[in-house]
Amino acid sequence: MKTRTSLLAGIACLWALTMPIPPAAAQSGTATKEKTAFQTSGAWKPVTDTRADVAIVYGVNDNRRATFEQRVQSWRERGYTTHFMTGIAWGQYQDYFTGRWDGRRHLDEGQVTAKGDTIWHGRMVPYIVPSTNFLTYMKERHVKRVIDAGIDAIYMEEPEFWMRAGYSDAFKREWLEYYGFPWRAQHESPENTYLANKLKYYLYYRALEDVFTFAKEYGKSKGMDVRCYVPTHSLVNYSSWQIVSPEASLASMACVDGYIAQVWTGTSREPTFFNGLRKERVFENAFLEYGSMESMTRPTGRKMFFLTDPIEDWPRDWVDYKSNYQATFAAQLLYPMIDNYEVMPWPDRIYEGLYKTSAESDVKERIPRFYSTQMQVMINTLNDMPLSDNRVSGSHGIGVLMSNSLMFQRFPVHAGYDDPQFSNFYGQTLPLLKRGIPVSMVHIENTAFAGTWEGLKVLVMSYSNMKPMQPEYHAHIAEWVRSGGVLLYCGQDIDPYQTVMEWWNTGANAYPVPSAHLFEMLGIGAAPATGEYACGKGKVYVLREEPKTFVLKEAGDARYFAAVQKAFETAPNAGTLELKNSLVLERGPYIIAATLDESVVADPLVLRGLYIDLFDPALPVLETKSVAPGEQAFLYNIDRIDKTTPAVLCGASRQYNITATPHTYAFTAKSPANTNNVLRVYLPQPPKRVHITDVAGAGIADAEHTWDALSQTLLLTFENSPDGVNVHIEY
Repeated sequence: MKTRTSLLAGIACLWALTMPIPPAAAQSGTATKEKTAFQTSGAWKPVTDTRADVAIVYGVNDNRRATFEQRVQSWRERGYTTHFMTGIAWGQYQDYFTGRWDGRRHLDEGQVTAKGDTIWHGRMVPYIVPSTNFLTYMKERHVKRVIDAGIDAIYMEEPEFWMRAGYSDAFKREWLEYYGFPWRAQHESPENTYLANKLKYYLYYRALEDVFTFAKEYGKSKGMDVRCYVPTHSLVNYSSWQIVSPEASLASMACVDGYIAQVWTGTSREPTFFNGLRKERVFENAFLEYGSMESMTRPTGRKMFFLTDPIEDWPRDWVDYKSNYQATFAAQLLYPMIDNYEVMPWPDRIYEGLYKTSAESDVKERIPRFYSTQMQVMINTLNDMPLSDNRVSGSHGIGVLMSNSLMFQRFPVHAGYDDPQFSNFYGQTLPLLKRGIPVSMVHIENTAFAGTWEGLKVLVMSYSNMKPMQPEYHAHIAEWVRSGGVLLYCGQDIDPYQTVMEWWNTGANAYPVPSAHLFEMLGIGAAPATGEYACGKGKVYVLREEPKTFVLKEAGDARYFAAVQKAFETAPNAGTLELKNSLVLERGPYIIAATLDESVVADPLVLRGLYIDLFDPALPVLETKSVAPGEQAFLYNIDRIDKTTPAVLCGASRQYNITATPHTYAFTAKSPANTNNVLRVYLPQPPKRVHITDVAGAGIADAEHTWDALSQTLLLTFENSPDGVNVHIEY
């Protein structure tokens, strides 16, 4: 027992924790714009020239057409800053697994299930138990070559350990080294599951810290300041999909400079329960996923890219892709404190992949022109999307507590306690979001940061699906409550993980469940019943129901929502909790709106003004926009522009070489080949002449233009070119 207690203390310490660029030149200048990016394993092609700021080149392996360095150079020659990405948990590392790298086969280092099956990511590509030998291979074989090529930004994506894994000899070796006693099968007890998942968490924390520390040190030896990023799914998704990953702990790792929030249709379409009904709720899920990522980094100031994908990994149809892309795209823009974006992954599969034309059809085709035009309009707005101090419409100040330990209790089921579709989490969030309340996420790992508590009035929490990894978290929560915060604790504390051997029941502590320690610090007794309790200047509400019941049953959230409303509207808080079926945000000239179904009313949201509809590839000018329940809108507010200056307001290309005189306006438009362009250009006066030519000066045969007097905008349409189309307007 002494050894065990010391071990737990040690684990707690861990938790506290335009012109071509020559290949050898470092790209460390701070003037380089890196607002938008995309990732690609291919070389530059006319059909994939997305015109973002950064091309993240994937993988160092050479192929028949190009070496890694040639792929990098092909993007540099087209004016892109080049970064690098590869997987840390899987990748094209066959030379490691087959023994070509060090003379020893390492297929035994794959993640293995209880049945003895390796979990594969692809042919000869297992999900990896990241041994120190594998990390040496990653540093020597991959990181060095990337830095030698002059790349100063490295992304190690998706540090993922499947919850159902943990039975390989490699994992057993890591267990013995880490815990000091022989491996135990995780399916045999909640204790074993908890220990197994903590080890999985640690292994990828160690992996990233080791590889990134090496990258920075090797970069310094070459006179480079290497930046390190982690592209990762959200804590919401990993917990839902039953994957363990370091997540929030990376925010305090000194060698991590930022993240990509990998949220897209594929993650957000995971079905959820609400009002007793299990179905896809893509917008709501995406909103919560992006929120958990924003919350993870908010107090630390790390750079965050939000990702969306116009398609997804699973083959579906273009109609499905389009509607869900709009949902996730709108959700990401509702976080005005984030303005960096990965505009798409894998442009080759987006522009050249074959997918069904509709769910009812077996006909497959490349991306329809109307969709590629709309998509390019959308991603080009991201190059100019401003930060904003504006807030999403609705009542702010309600947060739901999260912890990395959400990933420790999902698999397998013990003692018959199940959490279907991660409903203990959605039971706390969906009843609020569905009523038009822009609920925020609060990471328990960030409770020591003052910024975590800014603007927070009500904190909802439960230990039904997570556990506090450190007692210090309770001190921070209790201090916030005593200073005037309101805490709502939901749960019966009956899940089998309440009694795993941890800090609250070892050493000098003998609490039966972790909440007893918190409640005692709050001064309301170790086991308060459902009720309302005073605590300093603040208040504590206790609701002895498992949060999952709020969504698994029809109208099951009534008592929960009543408690939230009371906590928000009565002393020490004051005001009225606004209930509605929409979320709206203005960011500069952009308006993002979403109307929720399954809400307090079923009416459409009606917006009135003078707008350009950015979800319509024809870019129509509207005075009224109606957004039906379950739909989203993305509008350009013409009333927000400077009426004295000509400007491209929006379009399916990126503009270069912009010049203006009192009566002329000119630019060069670039976008991928085999796509249509549509642009709206504001002019102070109607146009007199419009010249549209290719780079050689020849006229564009299919070019058209139309003047709209109401908005004073000129609509231009023509075939795109990555080399550029020159537009010269006289007015």
